Amino acid sequence: MPDSTFFTTMPPRTVSAIAAELGAEVIRGGEVIVSAVAPLSGKDGGAIAFMGDRKFLDALKTTSAACVIVHPSMVEHAPETAAVIASRQPQADWARTSMMLHAPRRLERSIPVSEAAEDDSVVVEPGVVIGEGARIGRGSHIGANTVIGPGVQIGRDCAIGSNASLYFCLLGDRVKLYSGVRIGEAGFGAVVSRDGPLDIPQLGRVIIQDNVTIGANSCVDRGAFDDTVIGENTKIDNLVMIGHNCIIGRNNLMAANTGISGSVTTGDHVIFGGKAGIGDHINIGEGARVAAGAGVLADVPAGETWSGYPARPLRQFLRETVWLSKQVAQRKGTKEPQA
Repeated sequence: MPDSTFFTTMPPRTVSAIAAELGAEVIRGGEVIVSAVAPLSGKDGGAIAFMGDRKFLDALKTTSAACVIVHPSMVEHAPETAAVIASRQPQADWARTSMMLHAPRRLERSIPVSEAAEDDSVVVEPGVVIGEGARIGRGSHIGANTVIGPGVQIGRDCAIGSNASLYFCLLGDRVKLYSGVRIGEAGFGAVVSRDGPLDIPQLGRVIIQDNVTIGANSCVDRGAFDDTVIGENTKIDNLVMIGHNCIIGRNNLMAANTGISGSVTTGDHVIFGGKAGIGDHINIGEGARVAAGAGVLADVPAGETWSGYPARPLRQFLRETVWLSKQVAQRKGTKEPQA
């Protein structure tokens, strides 16, 4: 279930009512009541899930969801305990269902500083907007024109720069966010539908642990369903992008222009050079290093340094670079002289 601090859950609906609005077919369980959306692996027995790819077949067979949306060819694999909706676009219809059942809380009014601040030690510069239910810990400083969304929690002794925006997030103590930082915006997720690309609702949060620093104009997207997490004491440079559902370990270092795609997991003490790019669903082991400009498309083992595009172990990259240089030099040396 999405966090009620940040998302409003609509009244439950029957499977038949949902299918009718989607224009999909109820196979069984039309009377079942659904109150939330969840992934197949979720434990919410009153939720609706979907399977969009055969690689999740085992998860479908063992899901505890009250209802599943599946392609007609997959109906026979759905568990007998679940209601079933048949759809030729299961992920798109799950996204539409999500919008029927959940809505992000909007910043409809600003509350006074006294209502949000833990005590008088909180400093709020001119132009700051604070949403209902937000809290700011003792000794924190909020820069001019920053927006703090409904329900956002800011720990003690934090420093938030000017023109930042914080939504759907929880911050620990001594967090530093420089000017222009964007925390908790919707992650990039779209699915092809009969009406064209459809945004997939992002129902997770951002958790920023103690002593994290995030540089100017960097972005950290909230999770699609689970949370995006930045581990304690991680230091992030300017103009860095961290996608939804990422789990960043403790004591990571990220130089400017690094881009982390969705659902990436890093261990502790990982270092990223400038303009490093990481593909989605990649695991980077503890103590690994990614060189500047590297494009990582495979898991990086703990303790290794990878470079190049596509990135590979540093020694391999250097050997291949030297070999290629020699080949080019030899070809140049064997060319016949021009007349």
